[in-house]
Amino acid sequence: MSHTDLGTFLTARRGQVAPDDVGLIAQPGRRVSGLRREEVAMLAGVSVDYYTRLEQGRERNPSPSVLNAIANALNLDADLRDHIFRLADLAPSPLQPAHDSVDTSLTTLLASWSHTPALIINRQLDVLAHNDLAAALYSDFRAVDNIVRMTFLDPAGRDFFIDWPRASETCVANLRLALGHASSHEAVLALVAEMLASSAEFRLLWERHDVRGKTGEAKAFRHSEVGELLLDYTAFDVRSAPGQQLVVYQAPPATPSADKLHLLGSLAATAKSPR
Repeated sequence: MSHTDLGTFLTARRGQVAPDDVGLIAQPGRRVSGLRREEVAMLAGVSVDYYTRLEQGRERNPSPSVLNAIANALNLDADLRDHIFRLADLAPSPLQPAHDSVDTSLTTLLASWSHTPALIINRQLDVLAHNDLAAALYSDFRAVDNIVRMTFLDPAGRDFFIDWPRASETCVANLRLALGHASSHEAVLALVAEMLASSAEFRLLWERHDVRGKTGEAKAFRHSEVGELLLDYTAFDVRSAPGQQLVVYQAPPATPSADKLHLLGSLAATAKSPR
């Protein structure tokens, strides 16, 4: 990762932090919506010259204590803080390269879950494996290949994700987080280049430099055959394959979404049965 990447990130995040967010009082007539370099330097306890050199990529060896101070000044959450350390080459590199092959035991486990949509994804949100119910859940899409492409490029995306703006923001923030991992850096760059050339919405979100890992919030979907579903969402790291995650969806018991998920499973089973 280059120090230019770190500088670009710092500049972008500085522009998204209002003085009020960090306890500063904005003076009347202020023309800058975000923080000035002088304000970040003051909050972090470093010189303005030093911070300027960081943003310009001329300072190559920031210490962990300085990065922590800048992270506090910019009000960064845990994901953003981890990301800034990776950009400065201060985070430990993965001990193993990323794997795109899925262990047989995992695919067998997925197949055994007939009432729960489940899939395996990597850092750049490629879908490496999924079970039958996940295939049925995503059946409105042309292909179940990559969550980013499905969200931005497939016409089904805007109908399927009920809160499409939220889904698209989260998608891009996940991808920005993946960019900081050495094992997936090149694959992420290739996907980003493709998306920048294909989607104006993606370009706007990418320029915000939001960084976010997977959350446990419920997901709202609209399926062409069963209607709207609200599903709980859990992601587990696959310890044997760095970079892979097991994603599981569940509907709360005795809810309309549970009934619709059961119906979706029945439709999928009927479609697969020999005629």
